[in-house]
Amino acid sequence: MNWRSWSTRLLAMIVRPTARPVGWGIVVAAAFIVTETLLVLALKKVAPDDAFGAVFLLGVLVVSAGWGFGLALATSVASALVYVYFHLDGRDTLAPAVGVFLTLALVTNVLVGQARLRTAEAEQRRREASALADQQAALRRVATLVARGAASSDVYDVAVSELAHSLGAEHVTLLRYESDEHAVVLAASDSGILAVGQRFSTQGDNVSARIRSAGAAARIDDYSTATGEVATALSNHGMRSGSGAPVIVDGEIRGALIVAWPAAHAIPEHTEAHIRDFADLVSTSIANAETRAELTASRARIVAAADQARRGFERDLHDGAQQRIVALSLQLRAIEAGADGAMRAQLTASIEGLAGLYADLQELSRGLHPAILSKGGLAPAIKTLARRSPVPVELDLRVTGRLPESVEVAAYYVVAESLTNAAKYANAEAVTVCVVADDTTLRLSVSDDGAGGAVAGAGSGLVGLRDRVEALSGEFGVVSPVGTGTTVTARIPLSA
Repeated sequence: MNWRSWSTRLLAMIVRPTARPVGWGIVVAAAFIVTETLLVLALKKVAPDDAFGAVFLLGVLVVSAGWGFGLALATSVASALVYVYFHLDGRDTLAPAVGVFLTLALVTNVLVGQARLRTAEAEQRRREASALADQQAALRRVATLVARGAASSDVYDVAVSELAHSLGAEHVTLLRYESDEHAVVLAASDSGILAVGQRFSTQGDNVSARIRSAGAAARIDDYSTATGEVATALSNHGMRSGSGAPVIVDGEIRGALIVAWPAAHAIPEHTEAHIRDFADLVSTSIANAETRAELTASRARIVAAADQARRGFERDLHDGAQQRIVALSLQLRAIEAGADGAMRAQLTASIEGLAGLYADLQELSRGLHPAILSKGGLAPAIKTLARRSPVPVELDLRVTGRLPESVEVAAYYVVAESLTNAAKYANAEAVTVCVVADDTTLRLSVSDDGAGGAVAGAGSGLVGLRDRVEALSGEFGVVSPVGTGTTVTARIPLSA
């Protein structure tokens, strides 16, 4: 370290010390008085006596700026005595000289004190503004996750972490009330105190119990007065105070967000309001997740009802209209055998018409709900679709056993609609169908080499497939650049 750098750091320590022990202030004051005395001795021969006061005021100014009014006043008295010693030089005018110097020193102390106070207030405002900015930034990061529809577990972890950072807290816990007497930890900034999934009693006088009872924010400034399992756990790990706010969804208290500090009476002002902001975001995330789950369940019920109705139509056609057509055909065949001439020709035409009607009803029945899917499962049904397709189909089927019925039906119609579009609209020459099922998920893709340009929702029937797949909490996608073919993909969880 060079001399300039060392002297700069020393000057900064003297003028604006970061820590202000009185002992250091006395040392600095004494050093200034000694230095000023030596300087006055050197200047006494060339400068008038009245100029010495300005020299001694320098130390008063520095001490007042760094250590406050009390030590600066003592320094002023000591400096005044030394100043008067040089100023009198045997003359009996002590009182006026001391009065003038002390007046100047007092004015200096007052002015410096006011400046120091304003500086401290400005620094305090800067720190508060910085802390508020950090808190708002933390809230924005959590709010962004909520707005994007992130999984609630991800929101929990980020909310706990951001809240701990923004408050400078040692521990933050998000819990869910299972009953009036128990809660479970959903997320924690320090798993060494309370672990995720840990279940504990909320009985006693603690923050979680107060929040549950009052339905509002609560705090305990000294855990020595707190009781209960969770208070004991926090106290055993050095936590001495805590504050929290409820997580309220649809007017119901679902849980609480609780912050702990390692010192008693250490909770900053307005802490509950800040915790409440984070708790509101968690509440919104829970409400959104529940709404999505309810919507998905509702769509799944609609799809299941439609499939059930389709199977009912199929049975009605097979057992009713088709059987009657067969019976009428047999009757007409008997009449045809005894007829001749023009009558025989007319009966033959009628019988052939009934045969065509029977075939149409069979095809309609097959479109409503494929019998092969119900009897053989997804893989045989897709093979049947491939054989009927006018476009050659290459199959990659890695599906063993039966899958949930709703999953099989959704996958079947994705493949069927994709093959129909490839044949009718894409002018494709080849189609590849890949279906893979593991323990948790069914993944399928249908790719053709046709014209491309397909858009889900443009009346192609793909919008219905998207609804069916997403109703099962799945994902549906279409990639169809013009001139390079179309790929339809779907991912369906087998737990649907």
